[in-house]
Amino acid sequence: MTEQNNPIPVVLVLAGHDPSGGAGIHADIEAIGQRGCHAASVITALTAQNTTRLTHVLPQDAGRFAEQLELIAEDMPLAACKIGVCPSAMVIDVIADFLDRHSDLPVVLDPVTVAGSGGEFLEDEALEHLRQQLLPRATLATPNAREARQISRQLGLPQAAAALLDSGANAVLITGGDEADAEVINTLYTATNEPQAFHYERLPGRFHGSGCTLAAAISADLARGENLVTAVMNGLDYTWHCLREAHAFGQAQQHPNRLYRQTP
Repeated sequence: MTEQNNPIPVVLVLAGHDPSGGAGIHADIEAIGQRGCHAASVITALTAQNTTRLTHVLPQDAGRFAEQLELIAEDMPLAACKIGVCPSAMVIDVIADFLDRHSDLPVVLDPVTVAGSGGEFLEDEALEHLRQQLLPRATLATPNAREARQISRQLGLPQAAAALLDSGANAVLITGGDEADAEVINTLYTATNEPQAFHYERLPGRFHGSGCTLAAAISADLARGENLVTAVMNGLDYTWHCLREAHAFGQAQQHPNRLYRQTP
C-alpha cells in the first residue's frame, strides 16, 4: 500500500459505547469529525443505558484492548488522545503504559464517574487508578463540578482543582453545567496562571453527552496545533452551540447536535 500524506489529524479516542448515541464514542466521533479531525476509536466498555438510566457497564478485556491500541498506533500518525469513561483498573493500566510510550501526545481526560442519566461508572479500584495513572498523564482534565469534588475529595471547586493539579494534571477545566449558578461558569485552572472563567447562558433542559462533546472538541483543536487556552475556548463555544441546537430523541436528556452548521 502506498503511503499518503494526509493533512487531517488523527485523534485516538478511548471511551465507552452508549447505545443511545448521546455520549461516549458516538459523541466523540461526531465532535472530532466536525472539528476537522479523524477519530480512531478503541472502546473501553459496553454499556446498557438510554437517556433515562444506566443499568450495566461491561469493561473490555484488557488484553484485547491493548491489542487494538497497538494496531492503531503502528498504522496511523496520532496527533492527540481523548480519554472518556474507563471503568476497569486493568484497562487504565494499559492506557497509562501506552501513553508513557507516546509521551508527545496531547491528552484530554474526561474523568467520567457518573452517567448523566444516573448510575455509577467507576468502582473504587478504578477511581483510584484514574487518580494515580491517568491524571498525571493528562494535558487537560475536564471534570464537571461533581466529578471534580468526587475525584479530589474536596468540596470547594478551587480546592478541588488544586488537588487535581497536585495529582499531576497539567491543567484542569471544571465545568459548571450542573451547578446552581444563573449562568454556566466553566473555569480553567493551571499551576502557573490565574484561573480563567468562561461564562455562558444557561440553556433550558438537560443534556446527554455534553462533557464528551467538550473534551472531544478540545482534543481535536489540540491535534490541529491550537494552544491549550484557544482549544478550550473553541471547545466551549462549539459545545454551547451543540446544546442550543440539541434534539430530544429519547424521553429524558436531549442529545447535543454535534453536526450543526454554524451560520454567520
